[in-house]
Amino acid sequence: MYQDISRSIEACAAHYGDEAEAMKTYLIEGQAKALALPNRGPLKYDADGNIHSDILEAYSEYGFYIIEGVLSEEELADIKADLAAMRENFPVHMGALTDKHGRPALGADNKAPNLQWAPPLSDPLGGTQIFNGRHQVKLFEPKAADDAPPAVPLYLSGSLQFSPACLRVYGHPGLLKLTEAINGPDFTPFTEGLFIKDAGVGPAVSWHQDGDTHWDSPDHDADIHGFNFMGQVYGSTAVNGVWVIPGSHKIGRANIAKMVEDHGNERLPEAVPLICNPGDVVINSRQIIHGSFANTGFEPRVSVNFGFHKRSSVLDVRGAGMHAEAAVMDSDFIDTRSRLIGFAIDARRQRFPDETPYDYAPFAKRQDEFRWTPDTQATLKDYNLMDLSI
Repeated sequence: MYQDISRSIEACAAHYGDEAEAMKTYLIEGQAKALALPNRGPLKYDADGNIHSDILEAYSEYGFYIIEGVLSEEELADIKADLAAMRENFPVHMGALTDKHGRPALGADNKAPNLQWAPPLSDPLGGTQIFNGRHQVKLFEPKAADDAPPAVPLYLSGSLQFSPACLRVYGHPGLLKLTEAINGPDFTPFTEGLFIKDAGVGPAVSWHQDGDTHWDSPDHDADIHGFNFMGQVYGSTAVNGVWVIPGSHKIGRANIAKMVEDHGNERLPEAVPLICNPGDVVINSRQIIHGSFANTGFEPRVSVNFGFHKRSSVLDVRGAGMHAEAAVMDSDFIDTRSRLIGFAIDARRQRFPDETPYDYAPFAKRQDEFRWTPDTQATLKDYNLMDLSI
């Protein structure tokens, strides 16, 4: 069973004026199409303990898969506790150096970018040159309530330095085993963050594909730009969630502006929303066309995002510089950045001792170097200056 979002659908549609009924139909039909796809279910394994081929085949075909029930109630409670503590330490407003308690705000003295803000219900990236212009069109921006704040949090970058609970999710043995099945045992990090779509104010993220550097590579394939995991803390709906075009990870770089122009509006007909319960984790190709509308509904969404690459995609490659200054990612760079995987595996081992920890091949003889303690958290400061975006 999934959340009843009928009130949110009505609230969302009401912002669209003469297009209200069309938007309502789009949301309802999109939800039905999403739930009809054969690409959701729990993590499952074959007789040899490998990720079951059903999951890998469905992910390959559609470019995304919804892994049900990955995060337990206990783990979700840990994440929510960290979220509450972080929110108490958010800047009192965009650009402020202190929180509402007068303390130094979260990330105030960091060199790396962290908390990103946007006007409520806006599309801050659409139609701009931010992120190398990949957000080609601006989505509809509903009118926010008169009492809405001038700006709201949208994305917390480098989340593993701020949240031990998110670090432990990063070390989830089943998710890392799935990563190995797709990217090989020597996979590398990508980037990590929290997407925040608060009820009634959450900004939109325009249709886009994440990949940047390898579209014209002679080795290009559907997996060359890696993938993201999106752990759902409160669930994901047709109103507050990401929408994707199934199979679009295989078509190469898309002219999204033309797609919208040809269709006549931003409601791309092939797209479906990611419908998830709390604790579900989505895996999606970074090449899939995806985006999210402004959250005009009553349900919040917080996604614990992190992703991984094939080592061959990043080794000795100059990155795209999406999340920090671009650099050539040599083996030492990758090794240093990958230490987060080692710390995450050990942090999770301590919190969930009944699990069998994942064995990360590049650290097979070095895992003892990565022992997590509460003091370790401080050493992760600004780790996201090492950007592996491609």
